[in-house]
Amino acid sequence: MDLKSKIRVIEDYPTEGISFKDITTLLRDKDAFKETIDQLEEKLKDYDFDYIAGIESRGLIFGAPLADRLTKGFIPIRKPGKLPGEIEKVSYELEYGSNELEMHKDAVEEGERVVILDDLIATGGSAKAAAKLVEAVGGKVVCFEFLIELTGLKGRDYLKDYDVISLIEYDH
Repeated sequence: MDLKSKIRVIEDYPTEGISFKDITTLLRDKDAFKETIDQLEEKLKDYDFDYIAGIESRGLIFGAPLADRLTKGFIPIRKPGKLPGEIEKVSYELEYGSNELEMHKDAVEEGERVVILDDLIATGGSAKAAAKLVEAVGGKVVCFEFLIELTGLKGRDYLKDYDVISLIEYDH
């Protein structure tokens, strides 16, 4: 199945000059959603890991069912103020602003291996921030996995110290 054909592109959203990749059209198609999880699963078959960490918000949508299918634990990486208890926090820049991510300090124990998953890699800022969270509490990032990669923004280069997997590519 051509997953790229299931994604709607909206120009100048959320700001002028951004070409937004709207995955809601893929998510509402039960066959495309299942195929997406199938392909994400297939790409991870040669990796040894304990958890999938999904980055809010769309990384949660794909990460939880994928973790369930692979019989792995799931770790939510959230925007500020969404997690109770002790959290680790990191700030990062993205292509049209800045943000913060948080994770529970006890989500990963020393040496545990984590796949970080999100729907899209652009500049790599949120992905690198998620890696900093996992590593700050003693975890090891095994790889990053994305549904979409915006190759023109060179996020893969920013994550050059890690394996990066993506299913679909756009220039920008």
